[in-house]
Amino acid sequence: MDGQVMPLFTLEELAAAAATIRAVVPPTPAYAWPLLAKRIGAEVIVKHENHTPTGSFKIRGGLVYVDALRRAGIEPKGIVTATRGNHGQSVAFAAARSGIPCVILVPQGNSPEKNAAMEAFGGQLIKAGRDFDESRSIAMQMEQERGYHFVPSFHRELVKGVATYALELFSACADLDAVYVPIGMASGICGLITVRDLLERKTEIVGVVAEKAPAFALSFAAGHPVPTNTAQTFADGMACRDPQPEALAVVKAGAARIVAVSEDEIAEAIRLYHATTHNLAEGAGAAPLAALLKERDRYAGKRVGLVLSGGNIDMPVLAQVLSGSTPAL
Repeated sequence: MDGQVMPLFTLEELAAAAATIRAVVPPTPAYAWPLLAKRIGAEVIVKHENHTPTGSFKIRGGLVYVDALRRAGIEPKGIVTATRGNHGQSVAFAAARSGIPCVILVPQGNSPEKNAAMEAFGGQLIKAGRDFDESRSIAMQMEQERGYHFVPSFHRELVKGVATYALELFSACADLDAVYVPIGMASGICGLITVRDLLERKTEIVGVVAEKAPAFALSFAAGHPVPTNTAQTFADGMACRDPQPEALAVVKAGAARIVAVSEDEIAEAIRLYHATTHNLAEGAGAAPLAALLKERDRYAGKRVGLVLSGGNIDMPVLAQVLSGSTPAL
């Protein structure tokens, strides 16, 4: 850790966000799974964000973000965003609840099942761009062309929303030695760090990236954003190649370290989650378990949290993983 930055929100603001969330999303389970404990050699608490109405933690951010627009008296004629899936489901879900048209930009070749879910939640889907970062640029252009409100992937209100899962976790498990969390655009890890600091806990927060999408790990080591040319991982929730400075500042100040995991290690963690908990984990959701497996000697006999951030994995990909293979892009 590099010291602290100004908190993104207060405990009072977090409590208000939790009240907004609670109307739609019950607290998700935090279970200690004995087969995982046996494999790791530590007590392992899994925060099941795969058990939300959209199958991922992101729903919390969209709900709080759109609620904040309304509280500020902002009534956009529409909103537009870019995503690989879970953020888009969140924004579409929240926009539909508020009667706001929503356009979602996704990259070419994006997950068919996530695309279908975004449309089912009320989003108008547009496929454009070779990856998330190109889709984001196109979405920002559309903001100007249509006069829509652009919803970024990292914003204080989004972080405050997703941080409600951190509040649930730390309230239920006060004595965690560490929590492993995947990093995409970093709303999840920034929420965990902020809540940990507000509650004055000593828990280590460990970020996890894919070896094939190392931008956040490179940036963390360098102390400034280090974009990459590609982020070709089947764990699409971690496919970031352009870290945002505000997010990096929080991670740099509050994370113990960042662990990179391979595609094979992510696939093995998906299989292990299925075998030990019978839960589906998408690639990003399984990555924290993959990182803990690499570092299990560090926490022998201790109490560790894992954020299973989502379970939205396409059936053909899941079938390939459960057969013992690793998906290739």
